[in-house]
Amino acid sequence: MKKDIKIPKVLDIAVAVIPDDGVDSEFWQVYLINLQEENITNVIINSTGYGEVKGERVRTTTLRYFFEEIPSNTYVKVEILQNELKELANEYWISFTKDKQMYDKKYVFVKGTLSKENFTKIPLLEEEGVMIK
Repeated sequence: MKKDIKIPKVLDIAVAVIPDDGVDSEFWQVYLINLQEENITNVIINSTGYGEVKGERVRTTTLRYFFEEIPSNTYVKVEILQNELKELANEYWISFTKDKQMYDKKYVFVKGTLSKENFTKIPLLEEEGVMIK
């Protein structure tokens, strides 16, 4: 029965994190990028951070965002990430609808990912940052 359920693969949707003023910036901007040739609708994003700081387990509040539609080849700003949160794993769980089909995917920036060594040119934004596609 489970094998009969078709789970569509998410393609050309990315989450990018870009520092405001260089790698030591106090704030980082988080974007959802739709690189598809079609619009996506009913976009729900759950974001949370978790990990260990100074030997103690830490978990941030789960925040939820909703976008009615994100046009093709565009991006939306999701949230601002404080520099201190780079010490945690930052998870973005994205759900959306396209062609009457529901899609979802989890993007996790593990501890240490948000660093200059992992910078790449972010499409559409034309800035340097870290991106998961």
